[in-house]
Amino acid sequence: MTQTQEPTLKRSIGRKVLLLFVIGDILGAGIYALTGKVAAEVGGAIWLPFLCAFVLAALTATAYAELVGRFPLAAGAALYANRAFKRPFVTFIVAFAVMMSGITSAAAAARAFGGDYLAEFVTVPTIAAAWFFLLAITAVNLVGISESVRVNVVLTIIEATGLLVILAIGVWALVSGDGDPGRALELETEGTPWIAVLGATALAFYALLGFEDSVNLAEETTQPRRDFPRALFGGLTVAGLIYLGVAFTTSMLVDTETLADSTGPLLEVVKVAGLTFPPGLFAVIALLAVTNTALINMIMASRLVYGMSNEGIVPGVLGKVGRRQTPYVAIAFTVVIALTLASTGDLAGLADTTVLLLLLVFAVVNVAVLVLRKEPDDEPVEGDTGTPFRAPTWAPVLGAVVSLVLASPLTGREADVYVRAGILLAVGVVLYAINRLVVAKQAQAVH
Repeated sequence: MTQTQEPTLKRSIGRKVLLLFVIGDILGAGIYALTGKVAAEVGGAIWLPFLCAFVLAALTATAYAELVGRFPLAAGAALYANRAFKRPFVTFIVAFAVMMSGITSAAAAARAFGGDYLAEFVTVPTIAAAWFFLLAITAVNLVGISESVRVNVVLTIIEATGLLVILAIGVWALVSGDGDPGRALELETEGTPWIAVLGATALAFYALLGFEDSVNLAEETTQPRRDFPRALFGGLTVAGLIYLGVAFTTSMLVDTETLADSTGPLLEVVKVAGLTFPPGLFAVIALLAVTNTALINMIMASRLVYGMSNEGIVPGVLGKVGRRQTPYVAIAFTVVIALTLASTGDLAGLADTTVLLLLLVFAVVNVAVLVLRKEPDDEPVEGDTGTPFRAPTWAPVLGAVVSLVLASPLTGREADVYVRAGILLAVGVVLYAINRLVVAKQAQAVH
């Protein structure tokens, strides 16, 4: 008897498209909104926390690159946790932490949207602007995934253009002798310098998040073993270099006090630049960059909730699909949480909560890659000419240690960040428990 195989995702993504996806997923609200908050922690040496954050991201990227080559499937961190530890609850809590990080990131973007960039055109309460922003994002999400992806592509091009403008301003300033390049070497902290740098690194890390999302394309990549490591490390390097250039330019042209007080730090660069660029136009670019970050994260979060519902991990009602074939209940669930977060947290606190949740996930992934070396690889993808990438053992070990250090109170992180992250994970535990009770009752009714 011939068995009918389940349809699989089409492998159609090559190295160049994957590279662009990685770059586009990293670039976004973080660099546009948080540069000033980083400056408040370390003074003029803004580039230093960004460099440290890049090193951490590279360490964890080695684990992802190895795991994608060995298990070229979608699902990312949850898949690796499931394969390594074989504990349904661990798999669930990892997936839920990733999902919640997307919502907190969108809430942070919403707060950034209601800040100084919007103030170039209109002055409204930050919370009102944040709520309008999130509801508008939700409307796009409800319309359909194809429309959302088209919007994402356009916004990615726009946000990259804005960062290139800042780099051009920096080059012009150096050539013309404007600004104060020496300020970029000034490390000014209120407390112990290394603790301040750790705290600023955790905040700067928000700007580099997104590289881990690319593993969800593993099942649609034509040659994941050959192409994924190159695209991942290439995209991370390009984004990292852009960020270092932007950080140096920002410090060189704008004094630390002005940056620390601004929620639109790159707009301050444009306003003082010798190379004229309309501040209003740049504010529009920045607002669209922030929008792109929120849109990507809300799409990801709602689809994760929908997927977990289909797998019977959370209550089935969260898996309902509407007329436009979008998971409207999951979308509503995620936006209610995002609206609550945007109303109760500030930009830096929400960004730090995002980082905290993902640092815990990264620690799990770095340990998982070492555990899974005892397991056989999946069958290679047909036509994949690459050999599986193998991370040097010290890289995931160091990645796990650094992730835990940056997640610890050593960074000087505010207590409310831990409380917020704990509450969000507790929501997941409650959903998991409710679903287990429902399943148990259904099983009893059958018997």
